[in-house]
Amino acid sequence: MEKCTVIVAILQENRVETATKVQEVLTEYGCYIRVRLGLHDAAVDECSTRGLILLQMCGENIPLAEFIKALEAIRDVKVKYMHLDF
Repeated sequence: MEKCTVIVAILQENRVETATKVQEVLTEYGCYIRVRLGLHDAAVDECSTRGLILLQMCGENIPLAEFIKALEAIRDVKVKYMHLDF
């Protein structure tokens, strides 16, 4: 069974400016991503510029340090992660 124990949270302080660059990184590492959930405050008359992306990553040898480094190289992007080994 595939190991899917890494959860990554990506905070974009300015989604409008960072979305394209973040998407490029996610596409590059897409084979390791099983689940992606994007959250932001939305309303009829206003849409937040902050966004949170949650990922579940799978694989025996996920290049996690490299992935995080690529994301953190983008201005206004912060990354946190955890391992869920049950």
